[in-house]
Amino acid sequence: MSDRRAHGGHSRAGALHGTSSAEPPRTDNSGLLLERVPAILYTAEAGGDGRWHYVSPQIEEILGFTPAQWCADPGMWADRLHPDDAQRVLDQEQAFADGAAALASPIEYRIRHRDGHPVWVRDDALLREGPDGVKRWHGVMSDITEQKDAEAELALRAAQQAAVARLGEHALQGASLADLMQEAVAAGVELLSLEIGAVVELVPSEDAVAFRALHGLPDVRVNDRSPAGLGSQSGYALLSGRPAVVTDWATERRFERSQVLTHAGTTSGLTVVIEGRRGPFGALGFHSYAQRVFKPGDVDFVQALANVLGDVVERQLTDDDIRHRALHDPLTGLPNRLLFLDRLGQAAERQRRRRDTVTAVLALDFDRFKLVNESLGHRAGDELLAAAAPRLRHAVRSSDTVARFGGDEFGILLEDIAGEQDAIDMAERIAGVFTRPFVLDGNEHFVTTSIGIALAEGGERAEDLLRDADAAMHRAKERGRARYELFDEGLRGRALSRLRVENDLRRALERDELVLHYQPLVSLRDRAMVSVEALVRWEHPERGRVSPVDFIPMAEENGLIEPIGRWVLEHACRQAAEWCRARPDAAPLTMSVNLSAAQVANPGLAETVATALRVSGLDPACLALELTESMLISDNEELSQTLMALKALGVRLVLDDFGTGYSSLSYLTRLPLDALKVDRSFVDGLGTESRDTAVTEAIVAMSRALQLRVVGEGAETELQVAELARLGCDLVQGFHFSRPVPAEEITRMLADGPKWPVGRTAIRA
Repeated sequence: MSDRRAHGGHSRAGALHGTSSAEPPRTDNSGLLLERVPAILYTAEAGGDGRWHYVSPQIEEILGFTPAQWCADPGMWADRLHPDDAQRVLDQEQAFADGAAALASPIEYRIRHRDGHPVWVRDDALLREGPDGVKRWHGVMSDITEQKDAEAELALRAAQQAAVARLGEHALQGASLADLMQEAVAAGVELLSLEIGAVVELVPSEDAVAFRALHGLPDVRVNDRSPAGLGSQSGYALLSGRPAVVTDWATERRFERSQVLTHAGTTSGLTVVIEGRRGPFGALGFHSYAQRVFKPGDVDFVQALANVLGDVVERQLTDDDIRHRALHDPLTGLPNRLLFLDRLGQAAERQRRRRDTVTAVLALDFDRFKLVNESLGHRAGDELLAAAAPRLRHAVRSSDTVARFGGDEFGILLEDIAGEQDAIDMAERIAGVFTRPFVLDGNEHFVTTSIGIALAEGGERAEDLLRDADAAMHRAKERGRARYELFDEGLRGRALSRLRVENDLRRALERDELVLHYQPLVSLRDRAMVSVEALVRWEHPERGRVSPVDFIPMAEENGLIEPIGRWVLEHACRQAAEWCRARPDAAPLTMSVNLSAAQVANPGLAETVATALRVSGLDPACLALELTESMLISDNEELSQTLMALKALGVRLVLDDFGTGYSSLSYLTRLPLDALKVDRSFVDGLGTESRDTAVTEAIVAMSRALQLRVVGEGAETELQVAELARLGCDLVQGFHFSRPVPAEEITRMLADGPKWPVGRTAIRA
C-alpha cells in the first residue's frame, strides 16, 4: 500500500479525534495515566504494512498480543483484520490517507484475537506528519465487542418477534396448518442459524410422533413415524410439558438421541411442546451439527412459534367441531338433513350420468314413538334414538348414508344398487334389526318402523326424492305401520296436492288469509299478563284453518317464510301499539314475534323492524324478537352485526327453545340477548323428572348470572308452574294459563282481567 497520505484528520481507517502529537505517549505520570485507559493507544505509520511505533499495554488484554509482539510485525494489523471487514477498512484508510474523502465518523470493524475469536473495535485516529516527514496515525482502539453483541442480540430478537408476528398474521388470514408449520420451521432454522427443524404430531395410539413439517432431513418424509416415548427428546418434552434443551448429545443423560437425529449427526437441539387447550398436539424442534448453547431468548422464540401453531390447531379443532355439529345430529352423531341432502344431490347427479345402477332413498320413523315419550319421558326417547342409530349403521353398507332429520325421522341413502329389489331387501333388513328389544329404564321395549322407498331415475332434485320417500313412509303408516311402501303414481298425485297447497300459500298473503293469535306470557310474581307472543294461523277458504305445523315447514322450504315473517312483524306491531294507546296509564304489554332463519340472515332485517316500529308507532321497548339456537350455529360477524343493529333500535332479543339446538354457552356472553326461553321438553318433566328439574335449575342460575330473564314455555300443570316459580323463573307461558287466542280475547283480558286467578306466587329470591 502506498505511503503517500493526505495531511488531515481521520481514523486509522476513518476520521476521528485523537492525540495531536506525532510522538509516542510520554513515560512520565501522564503517560502512565493514559496507559490505564481501557483501550489500545497506538502510533503507527500509514499503510497496511506501516510500522507500529507504539501500542499501549492494553493490547494484551484486548487482543492477546504483547506490545512487543505487535510492533515487531508491521503487517500484523492488516493480517488480523476480519476477512469480512478487511477490504472495506483498507480501502477507507487509503481514501482518507490520500485526502479523497471528507472528515467522517470513527470506523468500527473486527480484529481477530490471538486465539482466533473476533473482537469488535472502534478505531479513532488522527494522521499527522512528523518532523522526519513521515505520516503517522495517532489513535485509540476501543473494545466494543459487548456493545456489538448486545446490538446483534437485539436485532436478532426483533427479527424473531417479527417472524412470530408474521406467522400469527398468516394464521389469521386463513393459511393452512401445513403451510404455517412449514413457515415456523423455516423461520426457526433461519433465525437460529441451525441446520434442522421439524414439527411432529403426537399419535397416542401408536406411542409415536408423525412428522408434519421438515427442513434439513432429506431421508425423512411428511407423515413418517418416530417413537415418542420418554426416552426421546420430543417424547420427553411432550410428557413433561417443558422445553427439552440438549447442548451436547455426548454428555446428555436424560434421554437418548432418536434414530432420525443420530442418522443426521446432530450435536445440539431444542424441542418445545405445541400445546392446545385439549392437551399437547405435538412438538417443534430445531437441531444443529455443531455444539450450540441455546439462550433463554432462543427458547422463548421457539416457544412463541409453537404457541401460534397451538392456537391454530385449537381453532381448527374448534372449526371442525362446529362444522361437525352443523352437519351432524348431536344425539346420535349421524349426518343431519343438511348433509344428507348434499350427499343425495351428488348421488342424483351421478345417477343422471350412468344408467347401469340405481340410487334409492329410504325414509323411516318409529311407530308410536310419541307413546314412548309420553309414557317413559323424553329421556327414554332419547335413549331409544341413540341406541337405534348404531343398529341402522350396522344394517347398511359402509358406503351408504344414514341420517337423522329430527325426532324419530331417519333417512338412508343407497347408492349403486341393482334395482328396486335391492332397496326392498335393505328395507326388510332394517326392519329386522328392530325385532330385538331395546332396554329403556331397565325394561325391554319393542319398536317397529315404517319405511318409505323412492328410486332415482336420474336428474331428480334431492328435496323431491326425499319428499317422495317421506310420502311413501306416511302411506306405510296409514296402511298399518311396521311395513315398507314404494313411492308410485298414486303417491305422486298426493305430492301434487301438496304442491297445490304450496301454491295456495303463496296467494294467502295476497288474499289476506293469514291471521294472528296471541298467547299470554304471565309473570310468576303476581300472575299478571305482561306480554303476548304473536302466532300466525292460516284460514284457508276451502280447507279451513291450517295448522302452522303443516304450512310453516312448507314456507321454509319454498322461500315464503320471509314475506310471511314480515307480515307477522308488521301486524303484531300495529296490534301492540293499539293496545298501548288504549291503555295509556297501564303498564305496556310487550309483543313477542318469532324470527325465521331467513329473516335473521337478511342484512336488511334491522331496517325492516325499524320500518314496522315507525309505521305502527310502537315503542321499541315493547317489542321482543325471538330467535332459535339453530340460527346461532353460524355465529359469525354478519350475525353479530345484525343483532347489534336490532339492539340499537331498542328492541329486546329472546333466545327461544334454549337447550335443544346448538347449545354452545359461549354465544350467551357474546350476543346481546335479554332473555331466554326454557324449552318445553324440560318443562314437561318439572316436578317428576329429576334430570329436567336439574337442567332447568341450571339454566335459571346461569341466566341470573348473565342478567338474562327466563321464560318457561309449555307449562300445562300447576305443578310445573310452581316448580318454575321455585327455581326463580321470571315468566311462564303455556296452556295452563291460555292457549293462543284472537286479538279480541286479549283485549277482553286487558279490560276485564285474565281467565286465571291473579295474585302473588312464591318464587325463590
